[in-house]
Amino acid sequence: MATARSAHLTRRVLQLYIGLALYGVSSALLVRGGLGLEPWGVLHQGLAERTGLTIGVVSIIVGAVVLLLWIPIRQRPGLGTVSNVFAIGIAMDGTLALVPDVHGLGTQIPAMVVGIVLNGVATGLYISARFGPGPRDGLMTGLHRLTGSSIRLVRTAIEVAVVATGFVLGGSVGVGTVAYALAIGPLAQFFLRVFAIPDQPGGSTVVAGGTPEQAILRG
Repeated sequence: MATARSAHLTRRVLQLYIGLALYGVSSALLVRGGLGLEPWGVLHQGLAERTGLTIGVVSIIVGAVVLLLWIPIRQRPGLGTVSNVFAIGIAMDGTLALVPDVHGLGTQIPAMVVGIVLNGVATGLYISARFGPGPRDGLMTGLHRLTGSSIRLVRTAIEVAVVATGFVLGGSVGVGTVAYALAIGPLAQFFLRVFAIPDQPGGSTVVAGGTPEQAILRG
């Protein structure tokens, strides 16, 4: 039984960090595609343009600031929450250092599509690991709990504000932003089922819809 529990924990940890790394890679591919970023990516890119910092470093700083906002709304971070702050930004900068800019729709569109699909894979991996939501997702669930507003409304309000601010700062908004918004929910729900892990060795499998993080994806 101890061996089974150890293997169970090992799988969860691996899914967490592989998922976070792939999330950073996917965000970097959207940057290289140049057709528009995911909502928080727009803000990160805009701040990077203004500060001269790398987009990965900006992502880490924004994640840390958002995590501080958890204090007044009494959210409790987990391993996945803290890891999310650092791992995604590091993976993003590493990918951007290795992958060159692409030019022309013949390469931009594939980069965008791969980035969006890979983001869905990454989301399914790290959320299924159940080590706690990322800072931004936890902010949504915390505000939902405090205000009584639907997650859909809270999420929409936050992401509209984030995209608008990022756009004003110089972040990239385009067809990729719209495509991401339309595709990420269904993709993430699908991959949540693909990568679902039993609650405990020999127990039932937790599938999409059972945690606050999964509720966010349903909107």
